[in-house]
Amino acid sequence: MTDWLGPNEWAAVLLSIKVAFWATLLSLPVAMGIAYLLAKKEFVGKQLLNGIVHLPLILPPVVTGYLLLMTLVNAHRSVHSLPTGVLNLHFVGVVPL
Repeated sequence: MTDWLGPNEWAAVLLSIKVAFWATLLSLPVAMGIAYLLAKKEFVGKQLLNGIVHLPLILPPVVTGYLLLMTLVNAHRSVHSLPTGVLNLHFVGVVPL
């Protein structure tokens, strides 16, 4: 039944599950705090925070991915050279486990 996935593919699936678990676990307290603030409190900047929270739901995934890529490339500008073309991108991501 699972013979269509080799050891490398199963390692990738397991890594994806680990990353999803830890990302959820680490972001849940922050998300609950922001949700509580938005639901129960009145403060200056509430509409801005509400907009930022809903932004990933509004923007298409391609735009979000592009903005994330450009943010990460600009953050590492001093270490890495900027990409010279759309098809000549060199991007290395590191996820601490």
